[in-house]
Amino acid sequence: MIFLYQIGIRFFSIGVFIASFFNRKAKLFVGGRKNIFNELKKKLSELRIPNSELIWLHCSSLGEFEQVRPLIERIKNQESRIKILITFFSPSGYEIRKNYKGANFIFYLPIDTKSNAKRFLDIVKPTQVFFVKYDFWYNYLNELNKRKTSTYLISANFREEQFKGFYGKYLRKALSFFNHIFVQNEFSQKLLSEQNISNVIVSGDLRYDRVSETALHPKKIELVQHFKGNNKIFIAGSTWEKDEEIISSPQSPVSSLKFIIAPHEINESHINSITQRFNNSTTLLFSEISKEPVSTALGKLQEAKVLVIDNIGMLSSLYQYADIAYIGGGFGAGIHNILEAVAFGVPVIFGPNHHKFPEAKEIIEQGGGFSISNQEDFQKAMNLLLSDEKILKMASMVCKNFVQQRKGAVERIVSALHL
Repeated sequence: MIFLYQIGIRFFSIGVFIASFFNRKAKLFVGGRKNIFNELKKKLSELRIPNSELIWLHCSSLGEFEQVRPLIERIKNQESRIKILITFFSPSGYEIRKNYKGANFIFYLPIDTKSNAKRFLDIVKPTQVFFVKYDFWYNYLNELNKRKTSTYLISANFREEQFKGFYGKYLRKALSFFNHIFVQNEFSQKLLSEQNISNVIVSGDLRYDRVSETALHPKKIELVQHFKGNNKIFIAGSTWEKDEEIISSPQSPVSSLKFIIAPHEINESHINSITQRFNNSTTLLFSEISKEPVSTALGKLQEAKVLVIDNIGMLSSLYQYADIAYIGGGFGAGIHNILEAVAFGVPVIFGPNHHKFPEAKEIIEQGGGFSISNQEDFQKAMNLLLSDEKILKMASMVCKNFVQQRKGAVERIVSALHL
């Protein structure tokens, strides 16, 4: 099993190198790891003071980083002696958060070969290590275990099918290396117990801490505030083409509201397809309106019906202005983060592929979320929420309480590890 893993890693490394010649993301993946060990040595020797502790946190991408951010900031604020290293596997995490001020060092994670793992740990010498959710690598974990370095998995969530077949064998071996595994729910704890994996603690989901914090201190976006005015706002976040097809139909109840769309992909062709789909002279691009003189921008925003967000990084703050939100991805690989909207007390609508996300099932059961399979379902959900102000307010209250009742994972982890 492990022999096949080592071969697979080598093939992956070769494959991504070849892809880097014609794929932008692969190019960033390869380029970001060039001379990485020399950069690590240089940066750590410059900034790491004698007798300081270094905590290393590894995230797959941006979503996992946002989950663990409250824990990072709690550790940083609590002990100035501690230095924090964050590594990312994916360019979509590293490129967006490479200048994050809450960490001392931010790097790509070198590909998980035996030699890379040894070389990386020889330089970094972490005192504690945290892997977030699911992105854990055998050679790094094995080497950390040999060195008796305290290693933890946090905000993990497991499903029965993960423990079947070849991957199930790999997963059980990888999980055996962790000193403690902090899971999101009791089902995951029970599942790990059945696999004879101990040292499992139910801490809850760090995402609730993060979205709760964002909702308490949202970044104000003046242009969006003027766009909203006294109107109800419908926001569609992280949308794909199928999502956009459903919400933009001429019969859609959205036509009676002001509407903000923040698509998952912001390349020029996709943005053009969105503006053409709405075919409306009162559709504005955020990038263009933000360059206008203030007086001109405000006049256009008052008249506009649709605002297209053609940048990355604003979505979590946008939801503070929403009355109803649609979360994309449910007609593809799976829905995107519904909790960013729910934390602001915004009822959410999403597509059918949400079964890997327990929070989606729970918010539907409580009346704050609505799953749709087609245009007709979407219209029914929107009409229900808009038909009576009491229904909308009740769904909003359900959403606010949903997050507040589930936060606290940071405190549980900090308490368990005496950080």
